[in-house]
Amino acid sequence: MTRDPQHLRQARESALQMLYGWELSGDALPEAIAGVRDLQLRPPVADRDALAVSLAQGTARTLDRIDPLIAAAATNWRLERLAVIDRLVLRLAVYELLERPDVPAPVVINEAIELARTFSSPDAVRFVNGVLDAIRKRIEQDRAPGPGHRAPDA
Repeated sequence: MTRDPQHLRQARESALQMLYGWELSGDALPEAIAGVRDLQLRPPVADRDALAVSLAQGTARTLDRIDPLIAAAATNWRLERLAVIDRLVLRLAVYELLERPDVPAPVVINEAIELARTFSSPDAVRFVNGVLDAIRKRIEQDRAPGPGHRAPDA
């Protein structure tokens, strides 16, 4: 897999577009993915395009774990009342925080902020940042060993 930051950002943008098409059309995810691929203006790049599909599919598959985290962190906001694009940016980022430990949390959050900046409003940027930071803390807390945990002897 390429680690070209531009390709990684483009993959996230494409995944967001796939999720957006899925959310708005009511089509099955494979049809939404195909629709985005058909409209893609960029030349194909196998690794980038495969990552986009993987991110979209993983996000959709993991909604039962993602949505409760967002709902708990987005105080005073019901998930269904969030702007569609903001909800999808959050879902995509939370998927990465949960399932892609190889990507540092600050990178995931920064990329989500850039998606919000590109596709949503200035208010969304602050909202996405705050919600994702709260979720990051919760995930890190859940992953941390308990107080009685002892590292194995070397």
